[in-house]
Amino acid sequence: MTGRATTARVAAPVVFGIAVLVLWQVVVTAAGVPAFLLPAPSAIATQIGAQFPVLLATAGITGGNALVGLVAGFLAGVVLAVLAAGSRLVQELVTPVVLAASAVPIVALAPVFTTMFGSTTEIPRRLVVTVVVIVPVFVSTLRGLRQVQPVHAELMASLAATPWQQARFVRLPGAVPYVMTGLRLAAPAAVVAAIVAEYFGGLQNGLGSRISSAAANTAYARAWAFVAASIALGLLFFLAGLLVERLVTRTRTSR
Repeated sequence: MTGRATTARVAAPVVFGIAVLVLWQVVVTAAGVPAFLLPAPSAIATQIGAQFPVLLATAGITGGNALVGLVAGFLAGVVLAVLAAGSRLVQELVTPVVLAASAVPIVALAPVFTTMFGSTTEIPRRLVVTVVVIVPVFVSTLRGLRQVQPVHAELMASLAATPWQQARFVRLPGAVPYVMTGLRLAAPAAVVAAIVAEYFGGLQNGLGSRISSAAANTAYARAWAFVAASIALGLLFFLAGLLVERLVTRTRTSR
């Protein structure tokens, strides 16, 4: 029964996706929709096959920037959350800054970082991803660090534990599920941030820059092929984050 339920859960979105593609092809062909409005799936598939090596190369560059920014933002978010949970002063200083960073649009961050570090390096895009990732990781981790049972807090206080010992032996272990949730949320966001950051100058070697370049040259089917690669990359990061979350959660449950 469990196997059937899993198969049905996987098959349902696949069947729905195929149905959407078929309907898309029929509508575009029958109505004669111009390519600049909506290319046909068959034309996009043709471009995916023709541009496959380029898609892999550009996806690798964008994915690399997203991965570097994800790791840096994850570590920074966890560290800031630990510091904020251990000190009220740090919390009052850091929390407004992090929340303000969440309100700053990528369209404003990317040009600023490009001006600061130059247009011939990947640093601006990785910094954009780092800023975007810090927010969900910080918020989720800080929430988990606050979920300390009174009995555990009293035990550590009776043992005269230092703030670092309390964080290491009580707060951080209890916050692991929250940390993993933050990672799962941040993983696809890292890809989105990396792609959007590529629209605003810099090296023309990633998915975002190729999408804008193809659209500017009226190669709309090719632009959609790079969009499809972006979707696949985002799904890959999401599944990787979900896998890490389940592995860590399962390991903790089995102990």
